[in-house]
Amino acid sequence: MSRVAAFEIEHLQYLGPDGRLVREDLPEFAQDRRNLVELLRQMLLVRTFDTKAVALQRTGKLGTYASCLGHEAAHIGIGSAMQYDDVFAPSYREYGAQFMRGVKPREVLMYWGGDERGNNFSGPPHDYPWCVPIATQCLHAAGAALSFKLRGEPRVAVACVGDGGSSKTDTYAAINSAGAYSLPFVLCIINNQWAISVPRKAQTGAQTLAQKGIAGGLDCVQVDGNDIIAVRAAMDHALKRARNGHGGSVLELVTYRLSDHTTADDARRYRDDAEVKAAWEREPMSRLRTFLVSEGLWSETEEAAWKEECGKRVDEEVNAYLETKVQPVEAMFDYLYAELPAELEAQRADAIKWEGR
Repeated sequence: MSRVAAFEIEHLQYLGPDGRLVREDLPEFAQDRRNLVELLRQMLLVRTFDTKAVALQRTGKLGTYASCLGHEAAHIGIGSAMQYDDVFAPSYREYGAQFMRGVKPREVLMYWGGDERGNNFSGPPHDYPWCVPIATQCLHAAGAALSFKLRGEPRVAVACVGDGGSSKTDTYAAINSAGAYSLPFVLCIINNQWAISVPRKAQTGAQTLAQKGIAGGLDCVQVDGNDIIAVRAAMDHALKRARNGHGGSVLELVTYRLSDHTTADDARRYRDDAEVKAAWEREPMSRLRTFLVSEGLWSETEEAAWKEECGKRVDEEVNAYLETKVQPVEAMFDYLYAELPAELEAQRADAIKWEGR
């Protein structure tokens, strides 16, 4: 029997869990260490925001919220690599990437607070809103990528999906379309090991999640998603390939969800404490901090000052969110149809009357 094809999945890592370099051939952006300092600052800002958002939910000032604790390197790495004209199709917790693209924290809070005006966010107006239906955003991104190719535009569509979402038919369809039409499409599979309460090992028989792109003919690589250098380098390469007409990519960013799935979840019911404790030893912030301290580019004093600044910035955003006037009850009707059906006209009138009471 002859072999007609063979494949392999490479794993990309520059910075180990102990904060030491595991390879010396750093990508160009990382050779200027000041770039890494800025990435750490952005990661700290996201973590400060995330902590505050969870506190708001616990005190009844926010609805159900999806924490991004532990994902900071993956999300900041994605957002920092993209150009303004690219299109981003997030799922529902890639705040770091969105902040890098101009979305305001107050808008994230509005969305999770039940105000859809949060989806009319700042930043690129062509980016897609948060997507709670699992994996449908992958198809949206593939469609955008097709339009870029048909128009001859040097733009790339980037989608994020979780490890669980990577098993959905929407994801496979997007991968197949991107490969069949050689689209400028980058799929980032954020492998945080848990699809709510379903562990990675029970989700798929695939040895890696990156290899799911092989059947579609995409370029595939597994990346240490807790290593900001590796994430940014992988994104730079995938975006360059796509922009230059060489087709799409699948990046599996291996990280860990240090929080509950959302504030409506209690991960203690299905995860061992030892597993979570071990994951904290690999988390993204400590390894980059350790590296920069060893290079003489960061210190406890600088971190304390920056954390104080992050706190002030986040408090400003929280106050802006809390001070936003609630929409009148008729808004739920006014933005649903171009011409409101008669039966809903009656409901609208009743809603206004009851709100008045």
